[in-house]
Amino acid sequence: MAQLVTSSQDMQFFAQLVRCGSLTATAHELQITTAAVSKRLSLLEARLNVSLLNRTTRRLALTDYGHSYLEESKRIIDEIQQLENRLQSERGQPCGMLRVNATLGFGRMHIGPAISSFLRKYPRVEVQLQLTASPPSITEESYDVGIRFGEPPDSRLIARRLAANRRLLCAAPAYLARKGALTSPGDLVHHNLIAIRQVDDAQGLLHLKQGRKVEAVRLRGSLSTNDGEVAVTWALNGLGIVLRAEWDVTRYLDSGRLQHVLPNWNAPPADIYAVYPARQAKVLRVQKFVEHLVQWFSN
Repeated sequence: MAQLVTSSQDMQFFAQLVRCGSLTATAHELQITTAAVSKRLSLLEARLNVSLLNRTTRRLALTDYGHSYLEESKRIIDEIQQLENRLQSERGQPCGMLRVNATLGFGRMHIGPAISSFLRKYPRVEVQLQLTASPPSITEESYDVGIRFGEPPDSRLIARRLAANRRLLCAAPAYLARKGALTSPGDLVHHNLIAIRQVDDAQGLLHLKQGRKVEAVRLRGSLSTNDGEVAVTWALNGLGIVLRAEWDVTRYLDSGRLQHVLPNWNAPPADIYAVYPARQAKVLRVQKFVEHLVQWFSN
């Protein structure tokens, strides 16, 4: 029995190692040292008496044995998961590992507390929450559930809407007093717009809508970052105008530290979705977690 448990754990470890693409990335995700990852891989290869990976300084390459082991591991892990799902469904109590991804600020503020509440209801579930600045692709081998802003374009994913989420243009009162109030989207060209950029984002246009009327404004400014919290801090310090999700700035609007700019014009929304691969739709822990998130955000 112990050997079977070890084999199953090794299969999951090897699939995770291949997905991460390097010993260092795997160590970071598992929260262990790179040396520990390397040792575990060596022990696995020694037990199987084959070489699974060719290691270079920058990447890992699967050997023929590695390809075979990975494919069979995926099949066996999937069969184990299907068995667990069937047994869990029969008794209505989810268990096992649930891997969740969310963005940094939203994950800290909302998903972390939601997971705490979820685990009080379902203590047999283990949760790995990874917060990233840029949302990674959700594949069968990476995350079970991802929290995303805006409906995902990938039709292979199931998207469950959790909450509406407006995006608002905001600035500090001191900035507006210094630079002047705005009465129309065209006034934005005379202001410093703080840009929040993700990997490979291009300079683009902001489309603002008022009824049927739409105006496009090119984003220009002296400040940009890939971290929304930093961008909001810059706005609070009076350095410019920021376009930010309502959930992130409501407290500052309520306190008066920020003001809503052009309140009669609407930016494209970024509603909040839980997304997951179609193959996860019947996994009980995924079902229960998404249902919990829907209830959590409705409150």
